[in-house]
Amino acid sequence: MSRKVGDWINKYLEFTENSEPPTTYKKWVAISLIASVLQRKAYLEWGPTKYYPNMYIVLVGPSGKCRKGTAMGIGHRFLKQIGIPMAAEAITREALIMSLEESGDKNNFTVGSDGTMYDHSSLTIFSPELTVFLGYNNLQLISDLTDWYDCRDDWEYRTKGSGVNVIKGVYVNLIGATTPDLIRSALPQDAVGGGLSSRMIFVSEWEKSKIVPFPFLTDQDLITSEELRHDLEDIFTMRGSFSVTNEFKQAWKTWYVNSEKNPPFKDNPKFDGYVHRRGNHILKLCMILSASESSDMVLRSSTIERAIAYLEEVEQKMPSVFFGHGTSDNADLTGRILQTVTAMGSRGIHINQLMRTYIGYVGSPDDLTDIIRKLTASDFITLDRGKQMIYPKNMGMG
Repeated sequence: MSRKVGDWINKYLEFTENSEPPTTYKKWVAISLIASVLQRKAYLEWGPTKYYPNMYIVLVGPSGKCRKGTAMGIGHRFLKQIGIPMAAEAITREALIMSLEESGDKNNFTVGSDGTMYDHSSLTIFSPELTVFLGYNNLQLISDLTDWYDCRDDWEYRTKGSGVNVIKGVYVNLIGATTPDLIRSALPQDAVGGGLSSRMIFVSEWEKSKIVPFPFLTDQDLITSEELRHDLEDIFTMRGSFSVTNEFKQAWKTWYVNSEKNPPFKDNPKFDGYVHRRGNHILKLCMILSASESSDMVLRSSTIERAIAYLEEVEQKMPSVFFGHGTSDNADLTGRILQTVTAMGSRGIHINQLMRTYIGYVGSPDDLTDIIRKLTASDFITLDRGKQMIYPKNMGMG
């Protein structure tokens, strides 16, 4: 079928313009929707490795302030309309595995480069309350999600009766939302820096983009919604391998070498694993952006340039997600203070106001002074000593 809206993500952003969530939330929800419908039917053969377009995307922001649920709710309706298999929001590990297994019915097949057809089990985890889904220190589920990210051909699990079952063609795509405080309680220290967190894209915001008193759909919006659904169904029919142009290869080489020599998040061990997987994120994102633009399944230099811009945009605020995730006595408070400063944006916050807000959380004012000094030295905030004002800086990018 022919497309109706041109680039799907750009049209989705236009469709959701009259809503309050930050643009980055809406953009990455759109990315996840495309990953959901591509499923394991589409892939990229890159040397000895086959990449699939599934992603683990987490919207992070203070409760009630950023409209995380609104951003996800708009996208959820499209997946429901198309009938994409989704996991329940609160589910046991056994039920989740069963949902993944049931998604792989005999009509779900993908075509290999040699023309052979393979069954695939493609499932989207759509969780507006991700920490409810993950539970508290649920190491087994965290391990499962880590395993599923790489889309194994066969994934084995042991049943309660001690039997071993095999799920063919695993493909798990995840979109979730949570607050910084809750994600610090749900992810144990072992999962931060490597493991599951290195496979996640954290889209962190602190405020909604604007105030919309009348978030109603116009007649044109209803037409656009139907066009978006039509084109998402077209994306759902895509299958087979993406190809790459020579210009894409050259752009990839330039970016990859520079990323190796000048990685982001310098001296931040919580993102060591993410940095090593950064290339994987870019290739997955390239497939999704290509599918957004057309059905020709070709990756061009413009595709990777767009993917880099998208990723670097969210990387600017990503370190703040785990700033309070640590073992020091004031780790959580440090994260809270950084969130407060960042939420003030260019307005800044007077140091006395910050002191009054958090003095009850520490033993003495010296503790707060020490936190502010550490945040300044780490390049997270800047202090105008003359005006005694504190402002967010570059969010820790090296």
